[in-house]
Amino acid sequence: MMFFPLFVALLIIIILRFLLPKAKRNRKSILPPGPLGLPFIGNLHQFDSLTPHIYFWKLSKKYGKIFSLKHGSTTMIVVSSANLAKEVTQIQDLTFCSRPSILGQQKLSYNGQDIGMSPYNDYWRELQKICVVHLFSPKKVQYFSPIRKDEVSRMIKKISQQATTSQITDLSSTVISLTTTIICRIAFGVRYDEETHERRKLDELLKVTEEMLACFFVSDYFPLLGWMDKFSGKINKLEKNFKNLDEFYEGLIEQHLNPNRPKSMEGDIIDVLLQLMKEKSTSIDLTIDNIKGIIMNMLVGGVNTSAATVIWAMTALIAKPNVMKKVQAEIRAFVGKESIVNEEDIQNLPYFKAVIKETFRLYPTTTLLLPRETMQNSILEGYEIKPKTIIYVNVWAIARDPEIWENLEEFILERFLNSNIDFKGQHFELLSFGAGRRGCPAIALGVWLL
Repeated sequence: MMFFPLFVALLIIIILRFLLPKAKRNRKSILPPGPLGLPFIGNLHQFDSLTPHIYFWKLSKKYGKIFSLKHGSTTMIVVSSANLAKEVTQIQDLTFCSRPSILGQQKLSYNGQDIGMSPYNDYWRELQKICVVHLFSPKKVQYFSPIRKDEVSRMIKKISQQATTSQITDLSSTVISLTTTIICRIAFGVRYDEETHERRKLDELLKVTEEMLACFFVSDYFPLLGWMDKFSGKINKLEKNFKNLDEFYEGLIEQHLNPNRPKSMEGDIIDVLLQLMKEKSTSIDLTIDNIKGIIMNMLVGGVNTSAATVIWAMTALIAKPNVMKKVQAEIRAFVGKESIVNEEDIQNLPYFKAVIKETFRLYPTTTLLLPRETMQNSILEGYEIKPKTIIYVNVWAIARDPEIWENLEEFILERFLNSNIDFKGQHFELLSFGAGRRGCPAIALGVWLL
């Protein structure tokens, strides 16, 4: 084992010795400024993979609202202003709307057969239409309302019982359990009770999946060194995770194809997709892999993001009891004590709506929009951007831009009470669900889950 670090060190020394003069000669000024990297590896040795949004934010303080990095053979551009976000996601949306091919994401999305990781092409456009029209339309979301009402009632009953017996309620685990159960019921018609083997298995599966989707693979930046991913055991872990996920999806699909399936599976997301596939009523031929990819999107994109927003909102309100009382009074006056807030009610609840917006601003669950990949040559802020460049929009940094917001770190509802800034992709100060062609197609579902 001692040989491997020595080998890597020797390799780096050789690379530095022979490539450093060449790197200096080839240095160009067409890219945005950025930190000086090393030959061959670029800025990889400086990268903070745990909190990349904060790392990018710190760099923006030094190099500006647009800067560049090199990760191996890959060029990355990071933008940290609302105006530049608008340029990327709206004005030049078509240029910047593809996705990079990242090993973990490609594997778990069945080679881009989903809606989130697929490159921009005719297939993706048609799949987007299917999601918007058949899966996540406001009408379809309302169809699932009884599920949400039932699960919220169960949660309230559980909290009440815990309070009666002087038990401590873990807010985080309770909310995560709630969103997981709702997503499972609307996606594939199954309710996994807490503390069951099936539920623990699902939770562990999701945990590993999220880890693999965010995992660093050497081959993404150094294709010729892909053997290092095998040596480190990451490929085996990815393959095992994929196998476990695939078996999970297969089991759900087989249940839905069974004529004696439970009634709870009628009309859920898998049921709708299987029906569309059977009827061949879409402009593309849906496959089982498409269905599996969309299930992955819902589980990964729907569970923890929605739960985190609710948890942060509750945390902020607990710290400001006077604000919480105002929100409670507004909700009770409008919907009553026994009802729950629906998506269409939000427009009539300015304080409640401001809570959602301020939570999205201060605690964005998507700190960085999913990376985009340029499809052609482009000019951004006067800089030349080449095809296959990866673009990151730092939502977290935009939410802390002193040119837009005052008292950046404070939870202040009043900033939104007399403002038309919204989170649905038309105002680039608040990009909770992205914007443009690559904006979240399930935004109605995302708001509904809150």
